[in-house]
Amino acid sequence: MQEIRWKVNTMKPSADENLGIMSVAEGRKARAFHESFPQYEVTPLTHLPHMAENLGLKDLYIKDESYRFGLNAFKVLGGSYSMAKFVAQRLGIDVSELNYDKFVSPELREQFGQATFFTATDGNHGRGVAWAAARLGQKAIIFMPKGTTQTRLENIQKEGAQVTIEDLNYDDCVRKAVAEAAKVPNGVVVQDTAWDGYEDIPSWIMQGYGTLMLEAIDQLHQVAPTHVFVQAGVGSFAGMVQGMVTAAWGENRPKVIVAEALIADCLYRSARSKEGDAIAVGGDLQTVMAGLACGEPNPLGWEVLRNCATQFVSCQDAVAALGMRVLGNPAGQDPRVISGESGAVGLGLLAAIHFHPQREALMHKLKLDSDSVVLVISTEGDTDVKHYREVVWEGKHPVAL
Repeated sequence: MQEIRWKVNTMKPSADENLGIMSVAEGRKARAFHESFPQYEVTPLTHLPHMAENLGLKDLYIKDESYRFGLNAFKVLGGSYSMAKFVAQRLGIDVSELNYDKFVSPELREQFGQATFFTATDGNHGRGVAWAAARLGQKAIIFMPKGTTQTRLENIQKEGAQVTIEDLNYDDCVRKAVAEAAKVPNGVVVQDTAWDGYEDIPSWIMQGYGTLMLEAIDQLHQVAPTHVFVQAGVGSFAGMVQGMVTAAWGENRPKVIVAEALIADCLYRSARSKEGDAIAVGGDLQTVMAGLACGEPNPLGWEVLRNCATQFVSCQDAVAALGMRVLGNPAGQDPRVISGESGAVGLGLLAAIHFHPQREALMHKLKLDSDSVVLVISTEGDTDVKHYREVVWEGKHPVAL
């Protein structure tokens, strides 16, 4: 097994710092908005008892976001809610006054006017923004980084957006979106990372993601798991997960393990910095985990993770591929879960630890044992069907044992 790059968080854990944007109350507003959609269904929390036994755990659950709004990924939660918050702010009302019917009504379009929503995406976020913009009767312009597959581009085109693959990495596509939005009347950037002067929309996106965790908390019957494995790109989603479990369970919250793509492990490197500063990673950022190919941390998410997360792990592509294969070929009578490259890395990390020659030491470091109840979140299904089959059927990106 190739080396797992590991960082234990040495910051003093905090139960109440910097969690204002991720309060349970804000999450409930987002969930109420999403529940008003005719497409809304609570996504499954799949129980994997046989896999838990195989991995030396008491229990294992996976939140399966491949069922979200027919878009095969969770990202639409953030894009749609941030757009609703933006519209509500423009109209001088609270977002609680907007449900789906009002959001898509001709009357609201007339009141709000015409805007063009710009974003950079590796696939799922842009598709969610395009989907929401189409229902609101607005325009969407999407920039995708080099290496993006044609399948992911076509998924966004089907939602009616203008979309291009640029000869740029993800973070440079973000900068292009910002520059282009400034050139058009009512150009609005909808991005899940923040910078000075651009904090509102990223915080609303994180709040939108909170619907997922509120569902999971209810599905767990309000009983905290011992561990949550969560993947991270810029850290907005991981920051939301950490914020929500901290808000819900305080000092009794589970340990949060943050998994990143090796080539874009900005949070892992930030955790290793002496001062806990956010550290950017440059380069092409080419990884099979397209949704995690982000080199610059979201300071809003990083602030929460720096203070509260337990471990940061940098994962090779083979770890994600292992997770895809294990979930697609479950143990015993466990149900099959179709999980894409970015969705499967959390489970892949658990499986990689199981097969690792230093398994006992790694399990001890994470405090994983036969009393552990683990929650893993599969953030996407087979959003690139061709590559999914290459990994699961043909064995692409094998684990080096």
